[in-house]
Amino acid sequence: MLTALETGVQGGVWFRLVDKVYSERNLVQAYQRVAANQGCAGVDRVTVEQFGKQLDANLRQLHDGLRRNNYVPQAVVRHYIPKPGSDKGRPLGIPTVRDRVVQTALRHVLEPIFERGFAAHSYGFRPGRGCKDALRRVQQLLDAGYHYVVDADLQSYFDTIPHERLLERVRQRVADGRVLALLAAFLKQGVLDGLREWTPEEGTPQGAVISPLLSNIYLDPLDRQMAEQGWEMVRYADDFVVMCRSPEEAERALAAVQQWVEGAGLKLHAEKTRIVNVAEGHFDFLGYRFERDQRGPRPKSLEKFKDAIREKTGRNDGRSLLGIIDAVNRTARGWFEYFKHGRRRTFQSLDGWIRMRLRSILRRRRKGRGCGRGADHQRWPNRFFGEQGLFGLVKAHELACQSPLG
Repeated sequence: MLTALETGVQGGVWFRLVDKVYSERNLVQAYQRVAANQGCAGVDRVTVEQFGKQLDANLRQLHDGLRRNNYVPQAVVRHYIPKPGSDKGRPLGIPTVRDRVVQTALRHVLEPIFERGFAAHSYGFRPGRGCKDALRRVQQLLDAGYHYVVDADLQSYFDTIPHERLLERVRQRVADGRVLALLAAFLKQGVLDGLREWTPEEGTPQGAVISPLLSNIYLDPLDRQMAEQGWEMVRYADDFVVMCRSPEEAERALAAVQQWVEGAGLKLHAEKTRIVNVAEGHFDFLGYRFERDQRGPRPKSLEKFKDAIREKTGRNDGRSLLGIIDAVNRTARGWFEYFKHGRRRTFQSLDGWIRMRLRSILRRRRKGRGCGRGADHQRWPNRFFGEQGLFGLVKAHELACQSPLG
C-alpha cells in the first residue's frame, strides 16, 4: 500500500482495502492509539483498561468479525459538554472501546489515501498540522494587506453532513464495498440519549474517531474550488475564514462560499457569518481575537480560563498553598503556551487576578472576609507568590519567542 501511495493506483481508485483494516498489526496499533487517548466507556461499559486486560482475545474477535463481514457497531452514548456562550450543550457521541479501535484501524487505512490530496490551507485534524499553523497563516495574510475577512460559520456542520453525499465523496477514491459498508454502518449506528435510542439520518458524531477525517473529505471540494478561484482561505475543520484585499473581493468570496454550501446540503449560520474590516472591527478564529494590529485571547477564551482557575482557588480549599499553586500552574502553563502571542496587558491583568484569588484564600484562613485587598498586598506581596513558585504570565510572555505565532 505504501508503494502504491507513491506510484499511484490505476484510475486513482482503491479496490481492496478491507484486509488492511482488519490486519492484526493494524488492530494492535489502533488499540495502542485508543489506549493512549483513554476516554470514557461506551454503551457496553467496558473501559480501555478492561479491554486491554484481555487484549489478544478482544482483538482476535474484532479481526474475525471484520474478516467474516459480521462486525456490527454498537450504539454511541450521547453526552453533552458545556458550549461557551450558549445555554445549550455541545453533543458528543461516545463509541465503545471496540468501535473506537475499529474506527482507528479504518482511519489508518483511509487517511493516507485522502491526505495526499487535501488543500494546503486545510489545517484541522491533519498529521503534522495544528491550530498554530492556521493562526500563523492568518497573521501572514493580515500582514500582507488582506484586511477584509469573510468570517464564516457552518451551522451544526458535524450533525448535518448528508450521509449519501459523503459516501459518494469517499467512493471517488475507494471502491471496496466492504469498507464503504463499514463506513455506512458507523454513520448509521444508533445514538443512546438518556433512555431514548434513535438512528441518525445525517451527520457524523463528534467524538467518533473517524469523524474528523470524514469532515475533511466532505469539505475538500470547497477547499479546491476556493483555491482554483484564487481566494485565500484558511480552514480548521468547520471553522474557516477567507482573507481578501477589498470589500468587493470579500463580497464575491462570500457569494462563492454560500453557493457551494447550499449545493452541498449545508447551511451558513446567518447571524455568525459576516464580512469584517479589521481596521474597524474584529474577528475571532481558533480562540484568538484579531483586530487592527493586535491579537489576543477572545473574551470567551479568557472566561473559560478564569473558570478553570476559579475551580482550583476556592476560598475554602483545604489544600496547602503550594498544592493550590501547583494546580494553578498546570492550568496556566497550558493556557499560556497557546495564547502566548497575546497582548502584554492581558497577562498583567490575569496575573493580578490570580494573585487576588490566592490572597483571598490566605485572608480567609486568617478569619478575614471578602477578596484579598488593602493590607493583604503588603502581607503577601507579589514577590511572595513568586517565591512560592507561582507561574507568572507576564514573565513567561517576556521570555517567549516574539516571532509571529511561533
